[in-house]
Amino acid sequence: MAATVVSGRGPRERMVFSAAQLIRRDGVGSTGMREVAVHAQAPRGSLQHYFPGGKEQLVNEAVGWAGRYAGNRVTRFLAALSEPTPSGLFAEMVRQWTDEYAAVGFAGGCPVAAATVDCAESTVATREAASAAFGTWSGSVAHALTEMGVPKERAEALATLMISALEGAILIARAEQDVRALTTVARELGPLLDAAVRKDG
Repeated sequence: MAATVVSGRGPRERMVFSAAQLIRRDGVGSTGMREVAVHAQAPRGSLQHYFPGGKEQLVNEAVGWAGRYAGNRVTRFLAALSEPTPSGLFAEMVRQWTDEYAAVGFAGGCPVAAATVDCAESTVATREAASAAFGTWSGSVAHALTEMGVPKERAEALATLMISALEGAILIARAEQDVRALTTVARELGPLLDAAVRKDG
């Protein structure tokens, strides 16, 4: 999810995007409203205008944005595959992160995971936003798997497995400063994912 502020976005959208980028790098606790405004190149006074609920509202919206972003990426990953397979989809999900880490280092993680770690016990609304974000992402993955011939009930379980494995591997990769965990989960889960495709006839 690494990116810089894109021109053409309005100030509100830029602030949500910037909050997601800062949370994925620094966590919720270390992401201040002032830093978000600077990153978004937005007037600081506009934060109160767009986010009357303060930092909690901004964090929750950033988490929701991240869930939608991850879900929408599934379609783009599939479009990159000449012959879509479950293992190919998962490899693309992993490659997003190995490419980022190769290009810019291991500073960034998943903003939804960061918000969950920081706020799940202290802020009910943020925990619920994170749960919904994971649900959006998981739903997109499960739908893609179903379209590739995985039975629906199995697709939902495998979507959970894929996202759980990816999130764990991201955490290990950042700790080790190495993509080993990411390449391992892609390699080891690939055959299991492909074996779930229904064989007709």
